[in-house]
Amino acid sequence: MTPPNRFTQARLDMVTNQLEPRGINDPYVLQAMRDVPRHHFMPERYHRFSYHDRPLPIGHNQTISQPYIVAFMIQSLELQEPKNAIILEIGTGFGYQAAILSRVVKHVYTVERIEILAENAKENLHQLNYLNVSIKMGDGSYGWYEHAPFDGIVVAAAAPEVPNPLLAQLKPNASLIVPIGEHGRQYLLKYTAVEDDFHQETLSHVAFVPLIGEYGWAENY
Repeated sequence: MTPPNRFTQARLDMVTNQLEPRGINDPYVLQAMRDVPRHHFMPERYHRFSYHDRPLPIGHNQTISQPYIVAFMIQSLELQEPKNAIILEIGTGFGYQAAILSRVVKHVYTVERIEILAENAKENLHQLNYLNVSIKMGDGSYGWYEHAPFDGIVVAAAAPEVPNPLLAQLKPNASLIVPIGEHGRQYLLKYTAVEDDFHQETLSHVAFVPLIGEYGWAENY
């Protein structure tokens, strides 16, 4: 048997030592975290930190989220039939969270406002043959109406308040996971569509880059 390379072993250790002890137990999420090479989605100079539980810069004042938060957000969707699920992601970055989602669900639609990041994400996903991800450049706070409604939505940037267009794009009983708040005072919230209303739950204190857009922060925030 060929021994795992250093990145493969680091990825397995990440799951065993960082994710499972903190309550990540969804088997689809855990397997995706074992399989997807996080180092492929960041600048090479940060590869040695790839499987540390920390966010890392990817340029343009953006970051790749820490592995635990990625896993926690996806698990918090509580998808009943993940392999049939259609998910919207806001904030593609270099494509890591989209890659994890692509191993869990049927199809991922993801929106990125910075063109060079969207192009890098497309290339990263293509190189790994992750073909069930569609990327567009634009204001993520609007969502992606053409493909709504979704079985779940995850937002990788913090808004001042929940973007109403995203709530409107949820299927019944589906959830939106979104950080809300200013720098240093953000909470990860879960909104679940229940009949004609939304059930709100606070999941965790978090720190994300701002969501820039019509239903987010202004460009100069």
